Amino acid sequence: MTDKPLVSIITINYNQTDTTCAFLESARHLTYPNYEIILVDNASVENPSKRIAQGYYSNVRLISNSKNLGFTGGNNVGIAAAKGDYLLIVNNDTELTPNLLEKLLEPFLADDRVGVTCPKIRYFDQPDVIQYAGYGPLNKLTGQTGAVGTHEVDRGQYNRSGPTCFAHGCAMMVKREVVERVGRFAERFFLYYEELDWSQRIQKAGYLIYYQATALIYHKESVSVGKANPLKVYYLTRNRILFMRRNTNPFQLTVFYAFFLCFALPKHSLIYSVKGQFAYLKAIWKGTWWNLVSSSESPV
Repeated sequence: MTDKPLVSIITINYNQTDTTCAFLESARHLTYPNYEIILVDNASVENPSKRIAQGYYSNVRLISNSKNLGFTGGNNVGIAAAKGDYLLIVNNDTELTPNLLEKLLEPFLADDRVGVTCPKIRYFDQPDVIQYAGYGPLNKLTGQTGAVGTHEVDRGQYNRSGPTCFAHGCAMMVKREVVERVGRFAERFFLYYEELDWSQRIQKAGYLIYYQATALIYHKESVSVGKANPLKVYYLTRNRILFMRRNTNPFQLTVFYAFFLCFALPKHSLIYSVKGQFAYLKAIWKGTWWNLVSSSESPV
């Protein structure tokens, strides 16, 4: 028995069994004594259950969905099944460091206002290069924000922990109280921008998003959908607009529409046209059109 709070590690598999097994192998080295792993399979072609059994991952609870519910729906299934006091929502294309759970728990124990903690994220194939060391503020007139430290060599310049503007969906620990009060991911997003939307809701409820610099994870990045493809362009476009519809006032949204339709959309359309990337061109217009035809509907 242990008096340590239970941590539920929730991750999703979608046609990436090898990647998922590498993630589970890294979890073997966790030093925290009280955790469970919930693996949600989003209707993969290859059901990972046999590989999980062969790998002797005895602490893994596998939930198989009948269809692909995306990042939002898949994680919501995992959240509903979780028993932990804290939930670590983490990509399967990551590798965990041994003391990750201990470090992510520390801010919760020090300050009741902390609702979410995120580790420093480095690229797996460039292990000294940062992907995330917190998030900058969102410009509510352009819908633009960015992760702190992205593509910088880690020389300790972001080793100070503290509140940040947004969590990163790659790895975020949430206390159960937050989920019970705020709810789960908004499933309309399906993929991308869902963690920014959730962060906004969590902060509106009075909680802090906290960047924990002493916690570290390595990210292989976009294994499931690829680093650049039309599907990613579609959801990034669609959900950027949806996020603004859900999280800005009428004036901010009007300015954003003017910026996006008069500058961002023509700029990217021209770039894709010149490069002959017509599938990308179609994707960005499809993502925009989705919001235009659903503008009369509630974005919630």
